[in-house]
Amino acid sequence: MANNEDQFKKVVSHAKEYGYIFGSSEIYDGLSAVYDYAQNGVELKNNIRDYWWRSMVHMHQNIVGIDAAILMHPTTWKASGHVDAFNDPLIDNKDSKKRYRADTLVEDYAEKLNIKAQKEIAKAKKRFGEAFDEEQFVTTNPRVVGYLTKKKDVLERLARSLDNEDLADVKSLIEELEIADPETGSRNWTDVRQFNLMFGTQLGASAESATKLYLRPETAQGIFVNFLNVQKTGRMKIPFGIAQTGKAFRNEIVARQFIFRMREFEQMEMQFFVRPGEEMKWYDYWKETRLNWHLSLGLGAENYRFHDHEKLAHYANAAADIEFNFPFGFKELEGIHSRTDFDLKAHEKYSGKKLQFFDPELNESYVPYVVETSIGLDRMFLAVLSHSLQEETLDDGSTRVVLKLPSVLAPVKAAVLPLVKKDGLQEIAQKIVDELAWDYNVSYDEKDAVGRRYRRQDAAGTPFCITVDHQTKEDNTVTIRDRDSMLQERIPISEIAGKIKELVSVRNWLS
Repeated sequence: MANNEDQFKKVVSHAKEYGYIFGSSEIYDGLSAVYDYAQNGVELKNNIRDYWWRSMVHMHQNIVGIDAAILMHPTTWKASGHVDAFNDPLIDNKDSKKRYRADTLVEDYAEKLNIKAQKEIAKAKKRFGEAFDEEQFVTTNPRVVGYLTKKKDVLERLARSLDNEDLADVKSLIEELEIADPETGSRNWTDVRQFNLMFGTQLGASAESATKLYLRPETAQGIFVNFLNVQKTGRMKIPFGIAQTGKAFRNEIVARQFIFRMREFEQMEMQFFVRPGEEMKWYDYWKETRLNWHLSLGLGAENYRFHDHEKLAHYANAAADIEFNFPFGFKELEGIHSRTDFDLKAHEKYSGKKLQFFDPELNESYVPYVVETSIGLDRMFLAVLSHSLQEETLDDGSTRVVLKLPSVLAPVKAAVLPLVKKDGLQEIAQKIVDELAWDYNVSYDEKDAVGRRYRRQDAAGTPFCITVDHQTKEDNTVTIRDRDSMLQERIPISEIAGKIKELVSVRNWLS
């Protein structure tokens, strides 16, 4: 675990040192769990958003996008259930004065049981080699059965207690499992209580006449209230989807793990409207489609897994998370939910407006069912950044820090380096930068020896370095160096743009 903690610390400090993420208003000592995306961070974030948007909206003829306002009529949040039910169960440790989410403490305990079981399986695999029957081992080995059964029982009891709003039993469960404060080891807990996560604000010139509003805690409701507007103006037929990216705000009491859980964050969501009764077919379709999108970025299939929910939200009839192996373990990256017709029906009820679709094939009107895919852009950023940061030992025994970002997402696609600052090499290099800038974000770097510049670009995540030297003046060729393999090849200046395109185009990565 310490190793992973060290790796995570490296990710956080690298993010600052190389212009990816700064603490918000740092000169005033910052604001807890609020961050600013720096010059490289904003490019990476935009590229992730664009990669999602192009695959989700541009590659599907029946999905369109919108950008709804952050402020919405307050009744929206009454209808959606957020005013009454958007709570986290919190518990305080009396000795450390630290506050935790009670459900997260129990889930982390269950995950430790799972890790113990996986270790036993890995040991047996090593011992038995080819002859190992994993399925039989998992169902018959008493230790593994014990760990996995206990994990299942713990999560089922937690789900039951939360469903029944039995917070006393959640506390009893924490005490029975002897769960301690992760930082101090103290088991001196307060009772569990609910805390609403919405940020309130006011609209109006004076306090007396002001309307109480909320900063939206999710982007989905902006899609639901515009369902009919989009369907009619776009002449959309069921099934169809509406996608949106944008900021959401949650007053997270236990914000931690850098940008994994923040108070101001960005979501990339798509709500897919389907015929009642067909939702499970589409739920399965979107589970597979979304996992394939993640896999297209080459972060390793072993770093993803599905987690089917034991506890379903009040509106869902199926829910799964795609979890990613962050430096602090497997955690939720994206949710796929079958939301039934809950949202549209609730907005019908509270607004008094019909939100139905007339299906000409069935010759009837109905409230569509919805399958949702929802991914945190900041979490995706953290997944990409933490997986890409690597330290390598080279053949000569030296080491290099390299940020192996998928080149399609890299903030700067190429750095152009004149070998020396004389003999007209700077002018040629600048001309190449000006030409490439029409299509790509490229940078120019002339400071220090060329080897040091390579290392700097490696650490910043730039996939290609293009070096202009004295031979360039003779035959119009340059050296192009690949970040990951460090191999260099000589190519004509006229071929640079094509070479970059071949390696960074969305088409090549997505298909």
